[in-house]
Amino acid sequence: MTDVLAPCPGRVIAMADVPDPVFAEEMVGPGVAIEPAPGPTTVVSPIAGKVLKVMPHAFVVMGDGVGVLVHLGINTVRLEGEGFEVVAEQGSEVAAGDPMITWDPSGLPAAAAGQDVSPVVPVVLMDAPKGSVTSDAIGGDVAAGDLLFVTA
Repeated sequence: MTDVLAPCPGRVIAMADVPDPVFAEEMVGPGVAIEPAPGPTTVVSPIAGKVLKVMPHAFVVMGDGVGVLVHLGINTVRLEGEGFEVVAEQGSEVAAGDPMITWDPSGLPAAAAGQDVSPVVPVVLMDAPKGSVTSDAIGGDVAAGDLLFVTA
């Protein structure tokens, strides 16, 4: 069992409420999402492990056989890195709570207008069955580092 922590502060919502069917229908995997608090934020790793992939708008950490994807916003890949600063190194080992990426979800660039860009942050348990993640945090506010859910 692995504790998956909130990568950023905000209000926790069900994955079904994410404004993107790929996430909402758990095609990527089950999890929850965060409507991030406004203002500059350092997004942290939700688990300890190895940084498998880090891009300006997303990262994957693998630890104890568990992979977690954190996706900063919906359709933010279209911003081509604008507004994001990667802190972590791909291939490095991180502890839960280590800084990964900084961004300001309330300051998404004007380029985002009209492109269905949303600041919602899905936190996905990779390679897990649909519906296998439940969270008592849904509907409440979390700080970075608070418990989101526990893996089976």
